[in-house]
Amino acid sequence: MKLKTLFFHIHYCNFRQPDKPGSLPIKINRTLQHHELIFIAKAKGSFTIDNKTHELKDGMLLYIRPDMPHALETDPGAPVSCFSVHFSYARVTIHESQWKIAEEPQALPLQAAQGLKDYYQIEDVFKKLAETWNAKLPGYEFAAKTLLQQLLTAIAQNMKKENQNFSISLKAEKIIQYMHEHIQDKITLAQLSDLVQLSPTYLSRAFKEITGYSIIEFFNKMKMDKAKEMILEGNRKIKEVAGALGYTDEFYFSRLFKKTEGISPSEYYSKNVHGV
Repeated sequence: MKLKTLFFHIHYCNFRQPDKPGSLPIKINRTLQHHELIFIAKAKGSFTIDNKTHELKDGMLLYIRPDMPHALETDPGAPVSCFSVHFSYARVTIHESQWKIAEEPQALPLQAAQGLKDYYQIEDVFKKLAETWNAKLPGYEFAAKTLLQQLLTAIAQNMKKENQNFSISLKAEKIIQYMHEHIQDKITLAQLSDLVQLSPTYLSRAFKEITGYSIIEFFNKMKMDKAKEMILEGNRKIKEVAGALGYTDEFYFSRLFKKTEGISPSEYYSKNVHGV
Protein backbone atom coordinates (compact mmCIF):
# COMPACT_ATOMS: atom_id res chain seq x y z
CA MET A 1 0.00 0.00 0.00
CA LYS A 2 1.96 3.01 -1.29
CA LEU A 3 0.43 5.85 0.69
CA LYS A 4 2.99 8.53 -0.12
CA THR A 5 1.30 9.47 -3.43
CA LEU A 6 -2.30 9.38 -2.18
CA PHE A 7 -4.29 12.51 -1.32
CA PHE A 8 -7.37 11.87 0.84
CA HIS A 9 -10.71 13.60 1.23
CA ILE A 10 -12.75 12.56 4.26
CA HIS A 11 -16.55 12.68 3.84
CA TYR A 12 -17.30 11.91 7.48
CA CYS A 13 -16.37 9.77 10.48
CA ASN A 14 -18.54 8.06 13.05
CA PHE A 15 -18.25 5.87 16.12
CA ARG A 16 -20.48 3.81 18.38
CA GLN A 17 -19.88 3.02 22.01
CA PRO A 18 -21.74 0.37 24.05
CA ASP A 19 -22.43 2.81 26.90
CA LYS A 20 -23.81 5.52 24.61
CA PRO A 21 -27.40 6.35 25.72
CA GLY A 22 -30.05 5.20 23.26
CA SER A 23 -27.58 3.16 21.23
CA LEU A 24 -29.47 0.95 18.78
CA PRO A 25 -28.37 -2.07 16.75
CA ILE A 26 -26.84 -1.30 13.36
CA LYS A 27 -28.82 -2.40 10.32
CA ILE A 28 -27.73 -1.12 6.90
CA ASN A 29 -28.12 -2.31 3.33
CA ARG A 30 -26.57 0.06 0.79
CA THR A 31 -24.07 0.85 -1.96
CA LEU A 32 -21.58 3.69 -1.55
CA GLN A 33 -19.88 5.88 -4.15
CA HIS A 34 -16.76 6.18 -2.01
CA HIS A 35 -14.57 4.06 0.28
CA GLU A 36 -15.36 3.13 3.87
CA LEU A 37 -13.29 1.52 6.62
CA ILE A 38 -15.01 0.10 9.69
CA PHE A 39 -13.20 -1.22 12.74
CA ILE A 40 -15.26 -3.52 14.95
CA ALA A 41 -13.95 -3.14 18.49
CA LYS A 42 -16.87 -5.08 19.95
CA ALA A 43 -19.96 -6.46 18.26
CA LYS A 44 -21.90 -9.54 17.25
CA GLY A 45 -23.72 -9.88 13.98
CA SER A 46 -22.97 -10.27 10.29
CA PHE A 47 -21.45 -8.43 7.35
CA THR A 48 -22.36 -9.43 3.79
CA ILE A 49 -20.47 -8.26 0.72
CA ASP A 50 -19.68 -9.74 -2.68
CA ASN A 51 -22.13 -12.61 -2.02
CA LYS A 52 -20.24 -13.71 1.08
CA THR A 53 -21.34 -13.35 4.70
CA HIS A 54 -18.81 -12.80 7.51
CA GLU A 55 -19.50 -13.23 11.20
CA LEU A 56 -18.60 -10.05 13.10
CA LYS A 57 -15.87 -10.52 15.68
CA ASP A 58 -13.96 -8.22 18.01
CA GLY A 59 -10.91 -6.75 16.28
CA MET A 60 -12.30 -7.12 12.75
CA LEU A 61 -11.56 -4.63 9.98
CA LEU A 62 -14.14 -4.14 7.22
CA TYR A 63 -13.33 -2.43 3.92
CA ILE A 64 -16.07 -1.33 1.52
CA ARG A 65 -14.97 -0.15 -1.90
CA PRO A 66 -17.10 2.07 -4.16
CA ASP A 67 -20.12 0.61 -6.00
CA MET A 68 -20.09 -2.56 -3.92
CA PRO A 69 -23.50 -3.54 -2.42
CA HIS A 70 -23.18 -4.62 1.20
CA ALA A 71 -25.20 -5.22 4.35
CA LEU A 72 -24.22 -4.92 8.00
CA GLU A 73 -26.38 -5.99 10.93
CA THR A 74 -25.55 -6.28 14.62
CA ASP A 75 -27.45 -8.49 17.04
CA PRO A 76 -30.10 -6.78 19.19
CA GLY A 77 -29.05 -6.55 22.84
CA ALA A 78 -25.35 -7.12 22.07
CA PRO A 79 -23.01 -4.21 22.95
CA VAL A 80 -21.61 -2.41 19.89
CA SER A 81 -18.34 -0.49 19.75
CA CYS A 82 -17.08 0.45 16.30
CA PHE A 83 -15.43 3.23 14.31
CA SER A 84 -15.90 4.18 10.66
CA VAL A 85 -14.45 6.63 8.16
CA HIS A 86 -15.87 7.44 4.73
CA PHE A 87 -13.34 8.80 2.24
CA SER A 88 -12.23 9.27 -1.36
CA TYR A 89 -8.70 9.61 -2.67
CA ALA A 90 -6.65 10.60 -5.68
CA ARG A 91 -3.10 9.77 -6.67
CA VAL A 92 -0.83 12.83 -6.75
CA THR A 93 2.62 12.64 -8.36
CA ILE A 94 5.35 15.08 -9.34
CA HIS A 95 7.73 14.63 -12.25
CA GLU A 96 10.15 17.28 -13.48
CA SER A 97 8.36 19.90 -11.36
CA GLN A 98 4.97 19.03 -12.92
CA TRP A 99 2.16 17.94 -10.60
CA LYS A 100 -0.25 15.30 -11.86
CA ILE A 101 -3.52 14.34 -10.22
CA ALA A 102 -5.35 11.16 -11.15
CA GLU A 103 -8.51 9.82 -9.60
CA GLU A 104 -7.94 6.38 -8.15
CA PRO A 105 -10.87 4.12 -9.04
CA GLN A 106 -9.09 0.98 -7.92
CA ALA A 107 -9.68 -0.49 -4.50
CA LEU A 108 -7.10 -0.35 -1.76
CA PRO A 109 -5.24 -3.66 -1.26
CA LEU A 110 -7.41 -4.72 1.67
CA GLN A 111 -9.73 -7.64 2.20
CA ALA A 112 -13.43 -6.93 2.58
CA ALA A 113 -13.32 -8.43 6.07
CA GLN A 114 -10.34 -9.58 8.09
CA GLY A 115 -9.56 -10.27 11.72
CA LEU A 116 -6.60 -8.37 13.14
CA LYS A 117 -4.17 -9.48 15.81
CA ASP A 118 -2.48 -6.97 18.13
CA TYR A 119 -4.88 -4.34 16.83
CA TYR A 120 -4.61 -1.92 19.77
CA GLN A 121 -2.61 0.66 17.80
CA ILE A 122 -5.18 0.59 14.99
CA GLU A 123 -8.02 1.01 17.47
CA ASP A 124 -6.22 3.91 19.15
CA VAL A 125 -5.60 5.81 15.89
CA PHE A 126 -9.16 5.14 14.69
CA LYS A 127 -10.52 6.50 17.98
CA LYS A 128 -8.40 9.67 17.69
CA LEU A 129 -9.58 10.11 14.09
CA ALA A 130 -13.27 9.84 15.02
CA GLU A 131 -12.88 12.11 18.05
CA THR A 132 -10.98 14.73 16.03
CA TRP A 133 -13.62 14.75 13.30
CA ASN A 134 -16.55 14.99 15.72
CA ALA A 135 -14.95 17.66 17.93
CA LYS A 136 -14.84 20.04 14.91
CA LEU A 137 -12.06 22.15 16.45
CA PRO A 138 -10.19 24.60 14.16
CA GLY A 139 -8.05 22.69 11.67
CA TYR A 140 -9.91 19.42 12.30
CA GLU A 141 -10.12 18.47 8.60
CA PHE A 142 -6.35 18.63 8.10
CA ALA A 143 -5.73 16.81 11.40
CA ALA A 144 -8.22 14.11 10.40
CA LYS A 145 -6.49 13.55 7.03
CA THR A 146 -3.18 13.15 8.86
CA LEU A 147 -4.74 10.61 11.22
CA LEU A 148 -6.28 8.70 8.28
CA GLN A 149 -2.79 8.44 6.78
CA GLN A 150 -1.50 7.15 10.14
CA LEU A 151 -4.39 4.68 10.33
CA LEU A 152 -3.67 3.19 6.91
CA THR A 153 0.03 2.99 7.77
CA ALA A 154 -0.79 1.14 11.00
CA ILE A 155 -3.05 -1.25 9.06
CA ALA A 156 -0.31 -1.89 6.47
CA GLN A 157 2.24 -2.58 9.21
CA ASN A 158 -0.16 -4.93 10.97
CA MET A 159 -0.75 -6.83 7.73
CA LYS A 160 2.98 -7.16 7.09
CA LYS A 161 3.52 -8.65 10.54
CA GLU A 162 0.77 -11.15 9.81
CA ASN A 163 2.00 -12.08 6.33
CA GLN A 164 5.72 -12.41 6.84
CA ASN A 165 8.27 -13.71 9.26
CA PHE A 166 8.64 -11.02 11.92
CA SER A 167 12.35 -11.76 12.30
CA ILE A 168 12.85 -10.77 8.65
CA SER A 169 11.22 -7.40 9.40
CA LEU A 170 13.65 -6.90 12.26
CA LYS A 171 16.56 -7.69 9.95
CA ALA A 172 15.28 -5.18 7.40
CA GLU A 173 15.18 -2.56 10.17
CA LYS A 174 18.75 -3.49 11.11
CA ILE A 175 19.85 -2.95 7.50
CA ILE A 176 18.11 0.45 7.36
CA GLN A 177 19.83 1.49 10.57
CA TYR A 178 23.16 0.37 9.08
CA MET A 179 22.42 2.51 6.01
CA HIS A 180 21.81 5.54 8.23
CA GLU A 181 25.12 4.99 9.97
CA HIS A 182 27.00 4.56 6.67
CA ILE A 183 25.20 7.13 4.53
CA GLN A 184 28.56 8.49 3.33
CA ASP A 185 29.86 5.07 2.26
CA LYS A 186 29.36 2.59 -0.52
CA ILE A 187 27.82 -0.63 0.73
CA THR A 188 27.43 -3.93 -1.04
CA LEU A 189 24.79 -6.62 -0.98
CA ALA A 190 27.46 -9.03 0.31
CA GLN A 191 28.11 -6.75 3.31
CA LEU A 192 24.44 -6.59 4.17
CA SER A 193 23.99 -10.33 3.70
CA ASP A 194 26.79 -10.97 6.19
CA LEU A 195 25.29 -8.42 8.56
CA VAL A 196 21.95 -10.22 8.87
CA GLN A 197 23.09 -13.75 7.98
CA LEU A 198 20.81 -14.18 4.95
CA SER A 199 21.65 -15.18 1.40
CA PRO A 200 21.89 -12.24 -1.04
CA THR A 201 19.02 -13.57 -3.17
CA TYR A 202 16.67 -14.11 -0.26
CA LEU A 203 17.62 -10.79 1.33
CA SER A 204 16.98 -8.87 -1.90
CA ARG A 205 13.54 -10.41 -2.35
CA ALA A 206 12.51 -10.02 1.31
CA PHE A 207 13.72 -6.41 1.54
CA LYS A 208 11.68 -5.38 -1.50
CA GLU A 209 8.58 -7.13 -0.18
CA ILE A 210 8.90 -5.22 3.11
CA THR A 211 9.87 -1.75 1.86
CA GLY A 212 8.64 -1.67 -1.73
CA TYR A 213 12.16 -0.78 -2.91
CA SER A 214 15.22 -2.77 -3.91
CA ILE A 215 18.16 -2.37 -1.53
CA ILE A 216 20.08 -0.08 -3.89
CA GLU A 217 16.95 2.02 -4.60
CA PHE A 218 16.30 2.44 -0.90
CA PHE A 219 19.90 3.40 -0.11
CA ASN A 220 20.04 5.85 -3.01
CA LYS A 221 16.74 7.39 -1.86
CA MET A 222 18.22 7.89 1.61
CA LYS A 223 21.27 9.50 0.05
CA MET A 224 19.13 11.83 -2.08
CA ASP A 225 17.12 12.90 0.98
CA LYS A 226 20.41 13.69 2.75
CA ALA A 227 21.64 15.49 -0.39
CA LYS A 228 18.58 17.78 -0.36
CA GLU A 229 19.29 18.61 3.27
CA MET A 230 22.93 19.43 2.49
CA ILE A 231 22.02 21.49 -0.61
CA LEU A 232 19.54 23.56 1.38
CA GLU A 233 22.25 24.41 3.89
CA GLY A 234 23.76 26.35 0.98
CA ASN A 235 27.39 26.17 2.00
CA ARG A 236 28.62 23.27 -0.16
CA LYS A 237 29.18 22.89 -3.87
CA ILE A 238 27.35 20.08 -5.66
CA LYS A 239 30.65 18.23 -6.07
CA GLU A 240 31.22 18.41 -2.32
CA VAL A 241 27.74 17.11 -1.60
CA ALA A 242 28.30 14.19 -3.97
CA GLY A 243 31.65 13.39 -2.38
CA ALA A 244 30.22 13.55 1.15
CA LEU A 245 27.68 10.91 0.16
CA GLY A 246 30.22 8.55 -1.39
CA TYR A 247 29.78 9.49 -5.07
CA THR A 248 33.13 10.04 -6.78
CA ASP A 249 31.42 10.98 -10.06
CA GLU A 250 29.59 14.30 -9.71
CA PHE A 251 27.75 13.77 -13.01
CA TYR A 252 26.47 10.34 -11.99
CA PHE A 253 25.25 11.87 -8.72
CA SER A 254 23.45 14.64 -10.63
CA ARG A 255 21.77 12.13 -12.97
CA LEU A 256 20.64 10.05 -10.02
CA PHE A 257 19.36 13.14 -8.20
CA LYS A 258 17.35 14.25 -11.24
CA LYS A 259 15.93 10.77 -11.72
CA THR A 260 14.71 10.80 -8.12
CA GLU A 261 13.62 14.43 -7.74
CA GLY A 262 12.76 15.42 -11.30
CA ILE A 263 15.26 18.32 -11.36
CA SER A 264 19.05 18.57 -11.16
CA PRO A 265 20.86 19.44 -7.89
CA SER A 266 21.74 22.92 -9.22
CA GLU A 267 18.10 23.55 -10.18
CA TYR A 268 17.00 22.33 -6.75
CA TYR A 269 19.47 24.76 -5.16
CA SER A 270 18.28 27.68 -7.31
CA LYS A 271 14.60 27.03 -6.63
CA ASN A 272 14.91 26.54 -2.90
CA VAL A 273 17.89 28.56 -1.75
CA HIS A 274 17.66 31.62 -3.96
CA GLY A 275 13.92 31.39 -4.54
CA VAL A 276 14.29 31.66 -8.32
